[in-house]
Amino acid sequence: MTTADTRPAGGPTPNLIVALLGTGTMGAGMARNIAKAGFQLRVWNRTRDRAAALAGDGIEVADTVPDAVAGADAVVTMLWDADSVESALREGAGSYSPGAVLVQTSTVGGAGSDRLAAVAAEVGLTYVDAPVLGTKQPAEQGTLVVLASGPGDALERVMPVLDAISSRVMRLGAAGQGSRLKLATNAFVITLLGGIAQSVALARGLGVDPTDFLAALDGGAMNAPYVQVKGKAMLAGDFAPAFTLDGALKDADLISLAAAAAQVDTTLIDALRAQQLRVVEAGHGELDMSAVYLGYAGASTR
Repeated sequence: MTTADTRPAGGPTPNLIVALLGTGTMGAGMARNIAKAGFQLRVWNRTRDRAAALAGDGIEVADTVPDAVAGADAVVTMLWDADSVESALREGAGSYSPGAVLVQTSTVGGAGSDRLAAVAAEVGLTYVDAPVLGTKQPAEQGTLVVLASGPGDALERVMPVLDAISSRVMRLGAAGQGSRLKLATNAFVITLLGGIAQSVALARGLGVDPTDFLAALDGGAMNAPYVQVKGKAMLAGDFAPAFTLDGALKDADLISLAAAAAQVDTTLIDALRAQQLRVVEAGHGELDMSAVYLGYAGASTR
């Protein structure tokens, strides 16, 4: 059963202490919004320099995972993959408060989520699976969509933290359902991005002004804000990362593996993954995922 959280905003902030592990592209914006909501917050990042700037926002920067999580009521993880989340959680073993809730927001896939649920139980944390939809700007604006799943009482306890980082929280049942839905949503994003890139490159290859492709869609049923934003970025050669191509390739790997396990045909995601891999191998993995456009023969921003 899926429900959307519709509780009114603006109530008192519970006296929760929060630890956030991972202050990269997504985690830094999430941290600022959690602190802005009035929570006492400590953050940790394996490369400390990437967290140091948050000290200027009144956020405590911890040197170690145990220092970050000690006394915390909620531990939020926003790290690269299931392995990095597991490593960080094990580093904190012995320092978690009794009854602390793990709010796992990284994209780790269904199998990864199940593995982390077992690790959380092992180290004494209650597990809430809560991957997010959105990239750098929504993380900074506090407008992510949270796909939350896990025990209802634990979700209620950390809902004010989820409210601080999001515009909407979906409650999806047992832990792991959020991560499974995240794979389906990311498959759509990767497919849409590949389609935009192909159409822009095809228009250019056929001698058509590719801006006319975007103009033809604008205002119609096939249009979407994402189409215009990413299409214009491709045409301008503006690949400043909102979400890196390396990250999109990691997610495509998770999607392909999950689809195969579910006996869902992987032809499309495998083709899209292959295109991403070619561009990553050409040295563009740190660019925005829209840089998949560079994989098309004759793709140009001139």
